[in-house]
Amino acid sequence: MISDELQGNLEFLRDCLSGPLVQKFAVDGRKSSSKLKPKRRKRSLKDVEHESGTTATGPPAEELGDFIDYVAQELFSCFPGEVQSLSYTGIQSDPRAAKRFIDPLPTVVIEQVLATVSPSVAESLEAYGLLDAQADLPRFLIPILQEYVNAATAAPPVWSTTRASACEICDRDWIPLTYHHLIPKQIHAKASKRGWHEEWRLNSVAWLCRACHSFVHRIASNEELARNYWSVDKLMEREDVVAWANWVGRVRWKAK
Repeated sequence: MISDELQGNLEFLRDCLSGPLVQKFAVDGRKSSSKLKPKRRKRSLKDVEHESGTTATGPPAEELGDFIDYVAQELFSCFPGEVQSLSYTGIQSDPRAAKRFIDPLPTVVIEQVLATVSPSVAESLEAYGLLDAQADLPRFLIPILQEYVNAATAAPPVWSTTRASACEICDRDWIPLTYHHLIPKQIHAKASKRGWHEEWRLNSVAWLCRACHSFVHRIASNEELARNYWSVDKLMEREDVVAWANWVGRVRWKAK
Protein backbone atom coordinates (compact mmCIF):
# COMPACT_ATOMS: atom_id res chain seq x y z
CA MET A 1 0.00 0.00 0.00
CA ILE A 2 1.44 3.35 -1.05
CA SER A 3 1.29 5.94 1.75
CA ASP A 4 -0.55 9.24 1.39
CA GLU A 5 2.66 11.28 1.45
CA LEU A 6 3.96 9.39 -1.59
CA GLN A 7 0.77 9.71 -3.66
CA GLY A 8 2.04 12.89 -5.32
CA ASN A 9 5.11 11.12 -6.68
CA LEU A 10 2.99 8.16 -7.78
CA GLU A 11 0.95 10.65 -9.80
CA PHE A 12 4.16 12.00 -11.35
CA LEU A 13 5.21 8.48 -12.39
CA ARG A 14 1.75 7.64 -13.71
CA ASP A 15 1.80 10.84 -15.75
CA CYS A 16 5.29 10.10 -17.12
CA LEU A 17 4.13 6.62 -18.13
CA SER A 18 0.96 7.88 -19.76
CA GLY A 19 2.79 9.86 -22.45
CA PRO A 20 4.63 6.96 -24.14
CA LEU A 21 1.83 4.45 -23.49
CA VAL A 22 -0.88 6.69 -24.95
CA GLN A 23 1.36 7.52 -27.90
CA LYS A 24 2.21 3.86 -28.53
CA PHE A 25 -1.40 2.71 -28.52
CA ALA A 26 -2.58 5.70 -30.52
CA VAL A 27 -0.14 5.21 -33.41
CA ASP A 28 0.06 1.42 -33.49
CA GLY A 29 -3.20 0.01 -34.82
CA ARG A 30 -2.02 -3.57 -34.39
CA LYS A 31 -2.85 -3.45 -30.70
CA SER A 32 -6.48 -2.76 -31.52
CA SER A 33 -7.15 -6.08 -33.19
CA SER A 34 -6.51 -8.83 -30.67
CA LYS A 35 -7.50 -9.95 -27.21
CA LEU A 36 -4.57 -9.65 -24.84
CA LYS A 37 -4.24 -11.09 -21.38
CA PRO A 38 -1.37 -9.67 -19.28
CA LYS A 39 0.10 -11.90 -16.65
CA ARG A 40 -1.12 -11.27 -13.14
CA ARG A 41 0.94 -11.02 -10.00
CA LYS A 42 -0.43 -9.29 -6.92
CA ARG A 43 -3.81 -8.28 -8.26
CA SER A 44 -5.88 -8.98 -11.34
CA LEU A 45 -5.95 -6.86 -14.43
CA LYS A 46 -9.06 -7.46 -16.52
CA ASP A 47 -8.67 -8.82 -20.00
CA VAL A 48 -8.84 -6.26 -22.74
CA GLU A 49 -10.91 -6.90 -25.82
CA HIS A 50 -10.07 -4.43 -28.52
CA GLU A 51 -12.46 -5.80 -31.12
CA SER A 52 -15.32 -3.68 -29.77
CA GLY A 53 -15.30 -0.02 -28.81
CA THR A 54 -11.96 0.76 -30.40
CA THR A 55 -11.62 4.16 -32.05
CA ALA A 56 -9.40 5.08 -34.96
CA THR A 57 -7.14 6.87 -32.48
CA GLY A 58 -6.52 3.99 -30.10
CA PRO A 59 -8.07 1.38 -27.78
CA PRO A 60 -10.99 2.08 -25.41
CA ALA A 61 -9.88 4.96 -23.22
CA GLU A 62 -11.16 3.53 -19.93
CA GLU A 63 -9.25 0.27 -20.41
CA LEU A 64 -6.07 2.12 -21.33
CA GLY A 65 -6.44 4.25 -18.19
CA ASP A 66 -6.75 1.09 -16.07
CA PHE A 67 -3.63 -0.37 -17.67
CA ILE A 68 -1.60 2.82 -17.07
CA ASP A 69 -2.73 2.82 -13.44
CA TYR A 70 -1.76 -0.84 -12.99
CA VAL A 71 1.74 -0.48 -14.47
CA ALA A 72 2.44 2.75 -12.57
CA GLN A 73 1.55 1.21 -9.20
CA GLU A 74 3.53 -1.97 -9.88
CA LEU A 75 6.57 0.05 -10.95
CA PHE A 76 6.39 2.62 -8.14
CA SER A 77 6.07 -0.15 -5.54
CA CYS A 78 9.38 -1.58 -6.77
CA PHE A 79 11.32 1.69 -6.49
CA PRO A 80 13.79 2.11 -3.60
CA GLY A 81 12.54 4.38 -0.82
CA GLU A 82 14.82 7.26 -1.77
CA VAL A 83 13.41 7.23 -5.31
CA GLN A 84 9.80 7.04 -4.12
CA SER A 85 10.27 10.02 -1.81
CA LEU A 86 12.22 12.34 -4.14
CA SER A 87 11.41 16.03 -3.78
CA TYR A 88 12.89 19.44 -4.56
CA THR A 89 13.31 20.19 -0.86
CA GLY A 90 15.00 16.85 -0.24
CA ILE A 91 17.47 17.37 -3.07
CA GLN A 92 18.35 20.85 -1.82
CA SER A 93 19.08 19.58 1.68
CA ASP A 94 20.97 16.40 0.73
CA PRO A 95 24.21 16.95 -1.24
CA ARG A 96 24.57 13.21 -1.90
CA ALA A 97 21.10 12.98 -3.43
CA ALA A 98 21.73 16.17 -5.41
CA LYS A 99 24.71 14.47 -7.09
CA ARG A 100 22.84 11.22 -7.77
CA PHE A 101 19.50 12.44 -9.08
CA ILE A 102 20.56 14.71 -11.90
CA ASP A 103 19.94 14.93 -15.64
CA PRO A 104 21.25 12.73 -17.14
CA LEU A 105 21.06 10.13 -14.40
CA PRO A 106 24.37 8.41 -13.61
CA THR A 107 24.60 4.86 -14.96
CA VAL A 108 25.03 3.44 -11.46
CA VAL A 109 21.73 5.02 -10.33
CA ILE A 110 19.88 3.70 -13.38
CA GLU A 111 21.25 0.20 -12.80
CA GLN A 112 20.34 0.26 -9.12
CA VAL A 113 16.75 1.32 -9.82
CA LEU A 114 16.21 -1.08 -12.73
CA ALA A 115 17.52 -3.95 -10.62
CA THR A 116 14.55 -3.51 -8.26
CA VAL A 117 11.86 -3.69 -10.96
CA SER A 118 9.66 -6.77 -10.70
CA PRO A 119 9.49 -9.13 -13.71
CA SER A 120 5.71 -8.59 -13.68
CA VAL A 121 6.21 -5.08 -15.09
CA ALA A 122 8.09 -6.35 -18.12
CA GLU A 123 5.65 -9.25 -18.52
CA SER A 124 2.65 -6.92 -18.67
CA LEU A 125 4.33 -4.57 -21.14
CA GLU A 126 5.44 -7.52 -23.27
CA ALA A 127 1.93 -9.04 -23.22
CA TYR A 128 0.54 -5.80 -24.63
CA GLY A 129 3.17 -5.71 -27.37
CA LEU A 130 4.96 -2.71 -25.87
CA LEU A 131 8.18 -4.70 -25.50
CA ASP A 132 9.56 -7.30 -27.87
CA ALA A 133 11.34 -8.99 -24.98
CA GLN A 134 12.21 -8.32 -21.35
CA ALA A 135 15.66 -7.24 -22.51
CA ASP A 136 13.99 -4.14 -23.99
CA LEU A 137 12.81 -2.97 -20.56
CA PRO A 138 15.76 -0.62 -19.87
CA ARG A 139 15.31 1.11 -23.24
CA PHE A 140 11.63 1.66 -22.44
CA LEU A 141 12.00 2.65 -18.78
CA ILE A 142 15.12 4.84 -18.70
CA PRO A 143 13.48 7.89 -20.37
CA ILE A 144 10.45 7.48 -18.09
CA LEU A 145 12.67 7.21 -15.01
CA GLN A 146 14.57 10.34 -16.03
CA GLU A 147 11.34 12.25 -16.61
CA TYR A 148 9.99 11.12 -13.24
CA VAL A 149 13.15 12.23 -11.41
CA ASN A 150 13.04 15.61 -13.17
CA ALA A 151 9.36 16.09 -12.31
CA ALA A 152 9.71 15.01 -8.67
CA THR A 153 12.72 17.26 -8.02
CA ALA A 154 11.76 20.26 -10.16
CA ALA A 155 11.73 23.69 -8.58
CA PRO A 156 8.41 25.53 -8.55
CA PRO A 157 8.01 27.15 -11.99
CA VAL A 158 8.27 30.91 -12.38
CA TRP A 159 4.99 30.84 -14.26
CA SER A 160 3.11 29.24 -11.37
CA THR A 161 0.83 32.28 -11.07
CA THR A 162 -0.61 31.44 -14.50
CA ARG A 163 -1.40 27.86 -13.55
CA ALA A 164 -4.68 26.50 -14.89
CA SER A 165 -6.91 24.11 -12.95
CA ALA A 166 -7.13 21.66 -15.88
CA CYS A 167 -5.17 20.75 -19.00
CA GLU A 168 -5.91 23.49 -21.49
CA ILE A 169 -6.27 20.98 -24.34
CA CYS A 170 -7.99 17.84 -23.00
CA ASP A 171 -9.62 19.57 -20.00
CA ARG A 172 -8.68 16.81 -17.53
CA ASP A 173 -8.61 18.49 -14.11
CA TRP A 174 -7.31 15.62 -11.96
CA ILE A 175 -3.96 15.02 -13.68
CA PRO A 176 -0.56 16.68 -13.06
CA LEU A 177 0.15 19.60 -15.39
CA THR A 178 3.33 20.75 -17.13
CA TYR A 179 3.95 24.17 -18.62
CA HIS A 180 4.37 24.37 -22.39
CA HIS A 181 6.20 27.35 -23.85
CA LEU A 182 3.78 28.45 -26.55
CA ILE A 183 6.72 30.08 -28.32
CA PRO A 184 9.53 27.52 -27.82
CA LYS A 185 12.55 29.03 -26.06
CA GLN A 186 14.90 27.85 -28.82
CA ILE A 187 13.06 30.18 -31.24
CA HIS A 188 12.92 33.31 -29.05
CA ALA A 189 15.87 35.06 -30.67
CA LYS A 190 14.62 34.30 -34.17
CA ALA A 191 11.04 35.28 -33.34
CA SER A 192 12.20 38.57 -31.87
CA LYS A 193 14.60 39.37 -34.73
CA ARG A 194 12.00 38.67 -37.40
CA GLY A 195 9.23 40.48 -35.59
CA TRP A 196 6.92 37.46 -35.22
CA HIS A 197 6.02 38.44 -31.68
CA GLU A 198 6.45 41.28 -29.27
CA GLU A 199 9.01 40.76 -26.52
CA TRP A 200 6.41 40.49 -23.77
CA ARG A 201 4.73 37.51 -25.42
CA LEU A 202 7.82 35.32 -25.76
CA ASN A 203 7.54 33.70 -22.35
CA SER A 204 3.81 32.93 -22.46
CA VAL A 205 2.89 29.38 -21.47
CA ALA A 206 -0.01 26.95 -21.56
CA TRP A 207 -0.63 24.38 -18.83
CA LEU A 208 -0.93 20.92 -20.37
CA CYS A 209 -0.91 17.34 -19.14
CA ARG A 210 2.18 15.43 -20.22
CA ALA A 211 0.35 13.46 -22.91
CA CYS A 212 -1.02 16.62 -24.56
CA HIS A 213 2.32 18.39 -24.14
CA SER A 214 4.09 15.59 -26.02
CA PHE A 215 1.37 15.53 -28.67
CA VAL A 216 1.78 19.24 -29.42
CA HIS A 217 5.50 18.79 -30.02
CA ARG A 218 4.82 15.82 -32.33
CA ILE A 219 2.47 17.69 -34.66
CA ALA A 220 4.63 20.73 -35.40
CA SER A 221 8.23 21.88 -35.32
CA ASN A 222 9.37 24.55 -32.88
CA GLU A 223 9.32 27.14 -35.66
CA GLU A 224 5.79 26.16 -36.74
CA LEU A 225 4.62 26.40 -33.14
CA ALA A 226 6.18 29.84 -32.78
CA ARG A 227 4.77 31.20 -36.04
CA ASN A 228 1.37 29.54 -36.29
CA TYR A 229 0.31 27.95 -33.00
CA TRP A 230 1.41 30.42 -30.34
CA SER A 231 -1.80 30.20 -28.30
CA VAL A 232 -4.14 27.47 -27.13
CA ASP A 233 -6.86 28.94 -29.34
CA LYS A 234 -4.57 28.60 -32.38
CA LEU A 235 -3.78 24.98 -31.47
CA MET A 236 -7.46 24.15 -31.03
CA GLU A 237 -8.20 25.36 -34.57
CA ARG A 238 -6.52 22.18 -35.83
CA GLU A 239 -8.83 19.22 -36.41
CA ASP A 240 -6.19 16.72 -35.29
CA VAL A 241 -5.79 18.55 -31.96
CA VAL A 242 -9.55 18.55 -31.38
CA ALA A 243 -9.78 14.83 -32.24
CA TRP A 244 -6.86 14.08 -29.91
CA ALA A 245 -8.40 16.11 -27.08
CA ASN A 246 -11.72 14.30 -27.41
CA TRP A 247 -10.01 10.90 -27.20
CA VAL A 248 -7.32 11.45 -24.59
CA GLY A 249 -9.80 13.32 -22.39
CA ARG A 250 -11.51 9.97 -21.80
CA VAL A 251 -8.31 8.19 -20.71
CA ARG A 252 -8.66 7.87 -16.95
CA TRP A 253 -7.32 5.69 -14.19
CA LYS A 254 -9.12 4.92 -10.99
CA ALA A 255 -8.51 7.23 -8.05
CA LYS A 256 -7.13 5.45 -4.99
